Amino acid sequence: MVYHNPGAFYQSYREMEKRFKVYVYSEGELPIAHDGPCKNLYAIEGRFIHEMEQGPGKFRTKDGESAHVYFMPFSVTWMVKYLYNPNSNFDKNPLRRYVADYVNLVSNRYPFWNRTNGADHFMVACHDWAPQATEGNPLVYNTSIRVLCNANTTEGFNPEKDVSLPEIHLLTGDIPNELVTPPPLDGPPPYRGLGFFAGGGDHGPIRPVLLKHWKGRDEELQVHEYLPKNMSYHSFMLNSKFCLCPSGYEVASPRVVEAIYAECVPVIMSENYVLPFSDVLNWDAFSIKVEVSDIPRLKEILSAVWEEKYRKLKEGLQVVRKHFVLNQPAQRFDVFHMILHSIWLRRINFGVVHNVA
Repeated sequence: MVYHNPGAFYQSYREMEKRFKVYVYSEGELPIAHDGPCKNLYAIEGRFIHEMEQGPGKFRTKDGESAHVYFMPFSVTWMVKYLYNPNSNFDKNPLRRYVADYVNLVSNRYPFWNRTNGADHFMVACHDWAPQATEGNPLVYNTSIRVLCNANTTEGFNPEKDVSLPEIHLLTGDIPNELVTPPPLDGPPPYRGLGFFAGGGDHGPIRPVLLKHWKGRDEELQVHEYLPKNMSYHSFMLNSKFCLCPSGYEVASPRVVEAIYAECVPVIMSENYVLPFSDVLNWDAFSIKVEVSDIPRLKEILSAVWEEKYRKLKEGLQVVRKHFVLNQPAQRFDVFHMILHSIWLRRINFGVVHNVA
C-alpha cells in the first residue's frame, strides 16, 4: 500500500484545504528574502517561496491572528550566493547572522514568535548548508519547523518537527520533456539492463563504494562515472528497471525524484536520511532500500525482486508521481501541497501537545 493509512491521509488533506492558513512575513529585502532559485539543483526552494507569495494565495492570510503557521520567506541558497564569506569564522558566519537578525526583527515587531518560541514558524531551504544557517537562532534550530532537503538525523534533523523536502533538479525550470510522459506500463519495456547510475565518484562516501564494485563491470548493471556525450542520461533512466540513488556529500539526491518521474524504481543508498513525506507515504511500496554494506551484493539483491513485486513497485510509482511534480500554478496533491500538508501535520501535533487552537 502506497499510503500508510489512506483514509487518514485524505481526511487530513481535506481538513488542511478547508482550514489551513499561513501568514507570510513581509520583512526582508530582495534578493535574500521573497525570492529564491527556480531553476537548477535548488529549484524547489525558490518555487515554494514564489508560489507562497505570488500564487493564487488560497492558504495565505494577511491576518496574523488567524494564522496556523508563520512563514519566514528567506532563501538560504541566495544567502550563500550573496552573503557567504569563506574567511568568516563560526560566530560571524553571515548565514547564521542573517537568520538571527531576521528572527530578532519579527519577534520584536510581532507577538507571534514569542507566544510559542517559534514552534509555529517555518522556513524552507534546499541548500546543503541550510541546517548550519538555522544555527543562527537556537529556537529556529530546535523548535521551529525546518523544511529541508538535507534531512539528515545525524545533523540535527528532527522528523517530529522538521519536514523532509524533496530535492528536484530542473535545469530549465521544467521537467525534462522526455520525463513528462513516461512509457506506458503495459507491454514489455525495452530495458537496457537491470539498473543504472551515472555521476561523479568523488562526491561523498557512498559513490566511491558503488563505483569500486560495479563501474564498467556488468552489462545489466550499468554503472558509470560520467556518461559519454552521445548517451542520454534520461533515456537510461526510462529504459532501466531500477535507478540507483546513492547519497552525495549530503543525504538527499535529485536522482530520487528523477527516478520517480521516469517510473524507474529508486534504489535508495543513504544513511540517516528521512525520506520526503514518509509520515504518509510508504516508500517500501515504490522503492528499494539497499544498505551501503550490501552494495557488493547489489545485482543479487535487484535480481531477486520477483516480477510481480516489481510490477507493484511500478504501479506505486504511478500513484505517487503526482506528489513530486512542481506545477505552476500549484495543483491539488502536487509537491507544493504535500509540503504544506507535512507542515499542517506538525502544526496539528504542536497544537495537541500545547493546546493551541
